[in-house]
Amino acid sequence: MTSDVLWTAPVARGPVDALVRVPGSKSLTARWMVLAAIAAEPTVLHGALSSRDTRLMRDALERLGARFEADEGALTVTPLPAASEHPAAPMEIHCGLAGTVMRFAPLVAALHHGDVRFIGDAGALARPMHAVIDVLRVQGVRVTEEGEPGHLPITVHGTGRLSGGRVEVDASASSQFISNALLVAARGDEDLDLVHTGRTLPSLPHIDMTLETLRSVGVQAHSEIDSNGRHHWHVGTGPVGGGVRTVEPDLSNAGPFLAAALVTGGTIGVLDWPEQTTQPGDAYRELLTRMGGEVFREDGALCVSGTGQIAGIDADLSATGELTPTIAALAALAQSPSQLSGIGHLRGHETDRLAALATELTRLGAPTEETADGLRITPGELHGAVVETYEDHRMATAAAIIGLRVPDVRVVNIQTTQKTLPDFVGMWLSMLHTDAPAGGTW
Repeated sequence: MTSDVLWTAPVARGPVDALVRVPGSKSLTARWMVLAAIAAEPTVLHGALSSRDTRLMRDALERLGARFEADEGALTVTPLPAASEHPAAPMEIHCGLAGTVMRFAPLVAALHHGDVRFIGDAGALARPMHAVIDVLRVQGVRVTEEGEPGHLPITVHGTGRLSGGRVEVDASASSQFISNALLVAARGDEDLDLVHTGRTLPSLPHIDMTLETLRSVGVQAHSEIDSNGRHHWHVGTGPVGGGVRTVEPDLSNAGPFLAAALVTGGTIGVLDWPEQTTQPGDAYRELLTRMGGEVFREDGALCVSGTGQIAGIDADLSATGELTPTIAALAALAQSPSQLSGIGHLRGHETDRLAALATELTRLGAPTEETADGLRITPGELHGAVVETYEDHRMATAAAIIGLRVPDVRVVNIQTTQKTLPDFVGMWLSMLHTDAPAGGTW
């Protein structure tokens, strides 16, 4: 257990009743930043998230030569200049714990002429990078591995080009190993034909999100499944369009607030929930209904009402793994056991999320077992405890959900939520009718 300052999660005094506006999607903000950096013209982003992860992405792309200017909530991006004939001075990019930075930015670095070293927080050094390295090498980019093979730190020796062509990759550990190659493929020498060779493919909605953003800027991009059941993606070369873009609110970050309705028997509305979206967080509509909530739309908001009674759930979360901590927290408060499956890949996220959830939910009084690809959660007599977050923002928000009903839940390093939701504490208190600002845009 660390000695970090503890935050005591507030217990709800009654049913919550609030409208919440969450800032822009981290996943979409990262994708738009990358596309804006490699575009043929400037891009203006409205609603882009400002958090630790997106600031790290901005810093990475600025070091590579893009320019970002924030003005009254809009973020104007001037693309990277053409690669110089002579190598630039070596540079270093810090990825923090941001998977999007450590997996997306190295492909952008290949379009830069010079050596770019990628480092990160201690936890980032344990996250797999082998597929990123393989995709670069297959496309003619030299990469030096400086620590444990397949992990940070690495140095990308960019020459200003990617060859494109046929590339095979095992993305069983993360869909980011597909999205990173797709995002920059239009700048390759040849069209990209990307083939997934692994046995499983987690978080497919994130890949669909990448394809949709590519098509929206004029890039030819599509997917198919061959006769052997393997996923293929094809991206054509050509200019990447700029223009004015609006980032959707982060539906995954809306999850803890919607969960509060089930826990307290109240109603929460999330403003500007899109009618159609590729965000995995849209699955909350179905998952929270199955756990006893009523889900409906009203005046542009998605609303969830609860009764205070929560049903256990048997759910395959392979496509929506990032929702697991919120669903697991609700499962610990449910009236019946839950089985969450298809999420073995979460062992390679900011922390080993399966081990972390099993340890902390059990510590709080809900016996939780790891299975080969998930969790088995048995509700119990919950009690207060110090909850470790392992530098994982979603562990922190899961603890806050349980703390709505269970007194004396003390959270280690609640500030880890700044990774994707800069003012989580303020928004949480505001939901409970303590005045606090919302936050999270440039």
